[in-house]
Amino acid sequence: MTQKPVFTSSGTAFFVFVCLNFSTFGLLKISRLNLKVVRTDFIEAAEAIILENISNEQFGVSELAEAMNMSRSNLLRKIKKDTQLSASQFIREVRLKKGMELVKQKTLTVSEISYQVGFGNTSYFIKCFREYYGFSPGEAGKGLLNNETAEVQVNFLKRYRWHLLSVILVFVVVTTMLLLRTEKTLAPEIEKSIAVLPFRNESSDSLNLYFVNGLMESTLSNLQKIGDLRVVSRTSVEKYRNARKGVPEIAGELNVNYLVEGSGQRVGNQVLLHIQLIKASDDRPVWVEQYNREVGDVFALQNDIAKKIADAIEAVVTPDELKQIEKIPTKNLKAYDYYLQALEPFHSLTREGLKKAIQLFEKAIENDEQFSLAYADIAISYYFLDLNQKQKQYTEEINKYADKALLYDPKSAESLIAKALYYLQNEEFQLALPHLEKALEYNPNSSAVVQMLADIYARVIPNTDKYLEYALKGIQLDVATSDSVTKSYTYLHLSNALIQSGFTDEAFVYINKSLEFNPENYYSPLLIVFIEYAKDGNLEQARKKLTSLWQKDTTRLDILQEVAKFNYFQEDYDSAFYYYEKFEKAREKYNLNIYSQEDAKIALVYKLKGMNEQSAKLFNAYAGYCEKDQSIYKSASMAVKYAYEEEYEKAIEQLNIFATQDNYQYWILLFLEKDPILKPLKDNSRFRKVVNKIEKRFWEKHIKLEKILEKKGLI
Repeated sequence: MTQKPVFTSSGTAFFVFVCLNFSTFGLLKISRLNLKVVRTDFIEAAEAIILENISNEQFGVSELAEAMNMSRSNLLRKIKKDTQLSASQFIREVRLKKGMELVKQKTLTVSEISYQVGFGNTSYFIKCFREYYGFSPGEAGKGLLNNETAEVQVNFLKRYRWHLLSVILVFVVVTTMLLLRTEKTLAPEIEKSIAVLPFRNESSDSLNLYFVNGLMESTLSNLQKIGDLRVVSRTSVEKYRNARKGVPEIAGELNVNYLVEGSGQRVGNQVLLHIQLIKASDDRPVWVEQYNREVGDVFALQNDIAKKIADAIEAVVTPDELKQIEKIPTKNLKAYDYYLQALEPFHSLTREGLKKAIQLFEKAIENDEQFSLAYADIAISYYFLDLNQKQKQYTEEINKYADKALLYDPKSAESLIAKALYYLQNEEFQLALPHLEKALEYNPNSSAVVQMLADIYARVIPNTDKYLEYALKGIQLDVATSDSVTKSYTYLHLSNALIQSGFTDEAFVYINKSLEFNPENYYSPLLIVFIEYAKDGNLEQARKKLTSLWQKDTTRLDILQEVAKFNYFQEDYDSAFYYYEKFEKAREKYNLNIYSQEDAKIALVYKLKGMNEQSAKLFNAYAGYCEKDQSIYKSASMAVKYAYEEEYEKAIEQLNIFATQDNYQYWILLFLEKDPILKPLKDNSRFRKVVNKIEKRFWEKHIKLEKILEKKGLI
């Protein structure tokens, strides 16, 4: 291994290190466990239990204590005595040692290994691996290091550690001034990631809880406005409200470097608040403050907290972000009090809770008619009341309150979200997009906005690049969400985004995680069939699995039309008709306008069955769909239309137009030539040429994206 110089300047001590041909800092990390651990029966038993649960990222200190029939405090004390490590550090190092074993086997990707050893985030695994071993898993796996390098280095240190320590002392003396001069450039960049834990109510009056929660909410909201910070979502931290976990453990689970803890109370007209910023790596407060302010000074208090936390972390706050932080939502304290009371029922998202929240938000507006935030949250509440309802009742209310919110604060993320929800309610998706993207500028850490954008780019305005971008950001912001169901769907989104871009192996990793967190996930079993098909191209196997899924729940129209489609692709038109007819009857019965893009296929099946009138009706509906289609797939849809009409040259022309598009889904490559409508073009040289062009463009895009994802440590 070639030693890269750490410093540009020369020095005697540094020369010694180069001659030893070791990365000293990396070696010390490698040998940490080996130098400190006393190999007792207790330690061996603890390691065995951790290894039994190695793939479970939720297996932490509490779970280890329970498995060993010990109290948490006794476990911590015992591990500290035998290893000089905290319990969470000990668990992490056992995971990393297992990770090294798997890296050496060279049979799994880094992403697969990270999840097998219980790291829910690949980039965090790479970070921890590098910190512990002194090199990345990729370097180890690609043979840049000898298989026995780590062990040799550890043995060397164990044998000569006292000699090496003397050298280190010399090195420290010689280079102290140099280190001081170059500290900024040499220090590794610390990720500015933070979670705001629920504040504790120190008041004997439980009625004041809403006020303390409001202080936490405002702290979180202000920090989320800083683009240089990664701020974990509110839902992700809520589970720690009454948790008995230490800072390192919580930080590890949330994959953050800093935690904010607070406790407070309101006594009459006074607000008492104790708040501290803790660096997770050493469980050390880096900023602590005691506040005793009048209630009327609460906004200045909130702003001060956000700015001091940002300063302590050395986060860059732009002038525009500072304006957002310093913005006062209302000058009326009574209005603000009603607003704070509304937040808990608002966040419940139950019909009862939302209706109660609306009443309290309206009281806030009665006291301040220009309270933009209250207007926005009323609009959002009405949207959720209408969600999944066949008959929409509150469309006008959503629009009215959203417009009021924008009138009084057009540069508010909440105002923009409210208006976007109105457009989503009306299925005006193109109009919703700029509002959501602008909202993300004002609040770059909003997991809600990210999930909405991911959903739009996945379903209604397909764009694989955008979908993957927001799916990855969703994982980053919300992977530690408080409930396994939400976590399952977050991983589902990412898996779907990855397969749409042609990353089949990576998609498998995340769809399996989705099912691990929620085996009852509504969509994951369906997606896994398509991922398997993408890997093996077995139409018959996919058809059988889809049929089995549908038989488990015959109300699933999404699966029903897929079963029909796979029979159609196999040119089993009798079976295709059987399932398409069931699908059509359901659409008519419930007056559903769904899967219009499939009407040409159904039309062909009906035509082959001699049902010409029904076939013509379906094809006309498909032609109308093509004309209205504003997506990148319009030309591909038009190609199918012309091929159905036997205007093959026009079909090829449309495919040539489509071949100039970007960010189309992998399914185009997998199914384009399978469609019987396009079968007459199979031997056409121009058709072959354009299909090759479409495939080439897709894989060129895929390779570029792969390099970006690898660079970021995401695959």
